[in-house]
Amino acid sequence: MAGNLTTGGGEDLPSDMNRKSANTDSLVVCFGEFLIDFVPTVGGVSLAEAPAFKKAPGGAPANVAVCVSRLGGSSAFIGKVGDDEFGHMLANILKENYVDNTGMRFDQSARTALAFVTLRADGEREFLFFRHPSADMRLHESELDINLINKAKIFHYGSISLIEEPCKSAQLAAMNIAKKSGSILSYDPNLRLPLWPSAGAAREGIMSIWEQADLIKVSEDEIAFLTEGGDPYDHNVVMNKLFHPNLKLLIVTEGSAGCRYYTKAFKGRVPGIKVKAVDTTGAGDAFVGGLLSSLASDLNLFQDEKGLREALAFANACGALTVMGRGAIPALPTKQAVVDALTKYNASEK
Repeated sequence: MAGNLTTGGGEDLPSDMNRKSANTDSLVVCFGEFLIDFVPTVGGVSLAEAPAFKKAPGGAPANVAVCVSRLGGSSAFIGKVGDDEFGHMLANILKENYVDNTGMRFDQSARTALAFVTLRADGEREFLFFRHPSADMRLHESELDINLINKAKIFHYGSISLIEEPCKSAQLAAMNIAKKSGSILSYDPNLRLPLWPSAGAAREGIMSIWEQADLIKVSEDEIAFLTEGGDPYDHNVVMNKLFHPNLKLLIVTEGSAGCRYYTKAFKGRVPGIKVKAVDTTGAGDAFVGGLLSSLASDLNLFQDEKGLREALAFANACGALTVMGRGAIPALPTKQAVVDALTKYNASEK
């Protein structure tokens, strides 16, 4: 039986001195949306029933950037926010978490995106977005920080920026720059159907850049969606429909159950850590941040199954610790918290 963890999340940030000495040769650059989540102050209610809301920074790529930094790695964020109070607040949050925010841009004619997120009794989320358009959708290719992209050891992105121009062209250009500079391309589709014109458009958009990625992380639900009803637990469905010749690693996350991994040479499963979920917001991003922080330090993990399994156990623990707190960024763990959690869990399993 899995151990019952009580370890908290990101309560202790590394000191300035430690952060300045971080290895910039292992830089993880995250591209995409950064927004404000409004979360009900009580769980298990609809938006209409919520008595009040608490604001929290959100957006998968930004969450991953903060997670990498909080785990002791080097990260940067590229994206656009409104030239408004929320936009500048988000830029400051990155700075406070030692994430390079020099690739951020501010739009004077569009607001920072907002998302109202309901937390059901089971800890799962429902979304209501306000972005018509929001600033993140208006990032132009000409605004990209090319020097920052060229420094990336890993370039991480999602699919939301593909929904509309000009940010679609900006993302495609950034991916091309990163690939030419030798970066590992990391892709988390992060399906948000309400943002797309239709399910068909979402499937086509997400798959349009599928074969450019070196690393892809998908959930079970996303497999069923992308394969139009394929069994997410069937290895043949995953390998035949989602694995492509240039892919170094495909990860399938299974929530608290852990994750599966697929490479050309090996495949397997790493169990998760069972915890009491308070809020699942950011759990997948914490998992990705945990994995990318390990890969940025050692790209040999793509060929080293033992090392990869250890990295995935670490990533699973990052996700588990994050669901124990409310909000994504506030709940992201430090490296020491993850190490302590794994030590406690492994001891309980013996």
